[in-house]
Amino acid sequence: MSARGHHQLSRHLTETFVLLAVLALWVHFPWMDVQAADTSASPLVLELKLDGEVEPILANYVDEGLADAVRRHAALVLITMDTPGGLSDSMTDIIHHILDSPVPVAVYVSPDGARGASAGFLILLSADIAAMAPGTRTGAATPIVMPSWVTMPMDEVLRKKINNDATAFLRSFTEKRGRNPKLAETAITEARAFTEQEALDGHLIDLVVADKDDLLGRLNGREITRFNGKKQTLVLQNYQRADFRLSARQRFLARIADPDVFFLLLLVGALGLYTEFTHPGVVAPGVVGGICMLLALYAMQILPVNIAGVLLILLGLALFILEAKFASHGVLLLGGIVSMLLGAMFLVRSPLTPAGVSFGVAVAAVLPFAFLSVFLMRLVLKSRSWKTATGKEELLGEEGIVTIALGGGDGMIRVHGELWRASSRENVQVGAKVRVIRVDGLKLDVEPLPAGASIDK
Repeated sequence: MSARGHHQLSRHLTETFVLLAVLALWVHFPWMDVQAADTSASPLVLELKLDGEVEPILANYVDEGLADAVRRHAALVLITMDTPGGLSDSMTDIIHHILDSPVPVAVYVSPDGARGASAGFLILLSADIAAMAPGTRTGAATPIVMPSWVTMPMDEVLRKKINNDATAFLRSFTEKRGRNPKLAETAITEARAFTEQEALDGHLIDLVVADKDDLLGRLNGREITRFNGKKQTLVLQNYQRADFRLSARQRFLARIADPDVFFLLLLVGALGLYTEFTHPGVVAPGVVGGICMLLALYAMQILPVNIAGVLLILLGLALFILEAKFASHGVLLLGGIVSMLLGAMFLVRSPLTPAGVSFGVAVAAVLPFAFLSVFLMRLVLKSRSWKTATGKEELLGEEGIVTIALGGGDGMIRVHGELWRASSRENVQVGAKVRVIRVDGLKLDVEPLPAGASIDK
């Protein structure tokens, strides 16, 4: 290659590498968007959606949204919420970021018929502006204490400790937000829930509005007191609204972190690996099971998994295997089903909300899993009694016809249409029937069959 050609090739390679690097950075940092560099004079309202159970991926999404609002110099972050509650750690993480946010945060329970229950109630009250749409409700934030392995009196002490901690945490920000801490505490101590009008009359929220545009219109020019005590006037004249969406990766991880999906991944992974170990060479169940098990292990790092639930599930699997080995008349099978259902109930526990594996999903998954496990193990046990169909062992007990006489030396026999060198302690004439009693390399030891015996094979 000439020097000029070499130079052109190097330049093309360099340009290609730079282009790939830029594309990689663009994909890796999705916030590097034209909207991020928006210099429009119109105030920006960044909208986040808090839908479904509050869990770590959703908390990460809210945290990233608040950070993005700071980068884009947004005038307000609007979080629309419709949630039954969620995990206490994720709730606490969201509240801390809302309280620390340099950009004012408004939480709006919408659309009509939505709810901000349990963990959502605390998130709503932590915002600079708390608003609800008509026909919505909030509250019912009593901590859910899962059954314990300690004595019952200790459970009551634990319940009081969790209630007191939750109410203290609630007071720590409702008082500074100028809301009614005494009434708010009843959502925890008495599991009280509130309609939008009850929450407004009780000074738990600031506004009841029909839609987001109405909310933003009424907030324009409103003076608020930030959590640090500073006064700030919201300027939302001619605002522009932008959505901050979950990334494809976050949506995928959010599905994995769902307790029901996590439980299903755990069962499918265990069944796939179990099938591969008991039926080597099938391949597909092992591949699928390995992937599902790794995804389940990832979810275990995110969810508050109770080790007692995992042990109960393993006990259920062990009982299914024993059911296939011993005649228990279904006792071991029933015990395994009960153990696995209890394991599903205990698997994911949160001291503030009932976020966990739903009973319907647990029943629908455990019953097929139980019968499949027993069926596969019985196949394995039955296969151990089958005669070997390959290799030298295949010839043991097989019958053949002598083609070269046996006795004085090695002769030949025909077995399965193949000629084999053979020997016998007795003299056997050509055409006689023999049975293979031993395989010695490429030589067969045989014995004569009684006269008149028929050859089945």
